Amino acid sequence: MKNLLMVSAIFIMAYCLQSCKKDEVKSERFNLLTGHIWVADSLFANGNDESGDTGLLRKFKGETKFNEDGTGYVGQIQGTWKFAMNESAIIISSDSLPIPVTTMIEELIETSLKITTSYPDLLNPQDPMDVRMTFKPK
Repeated sequence: MKNLLMVSAIFIMAYCLQSCKKDEVKSERFNLLTGHIWVADSLFANGNDESGDTGLLRKFKGETKFNEDGTGYVGQIQGTWKFAMNESAIIISSDSLPIPVTTMIEELIETSLKITTSYPDLLNPQDPMDVRMTFKPK
């Protein structure tokens, strides 16, 4: 009888510890990134504004949302995202992009998101484009 009580007590304690376990705490950067719908403020490639109707970055224009579940969109590009390099970079993958894009987070604060990346230039593969995108919260 003592053994049955002891085993029951152990199972009850294990259940309580597991069910009382707090949800994983999200980082401040995660909360800042996912806490807004961001709106493109500037889209530059090699120092030129490429957000216009014929610009190289026109599909990235508009709203951007990083959802907590790792899905989201940047303008017309839908896909998935994840942090990399100790939350100093974001990797964006999409069927609309030939390769995943790793962007460096230059600034992530309540009022601003600034990211940079180097992306292959299809017209000149030996010389990738330097891309800089800035966003403000909606």
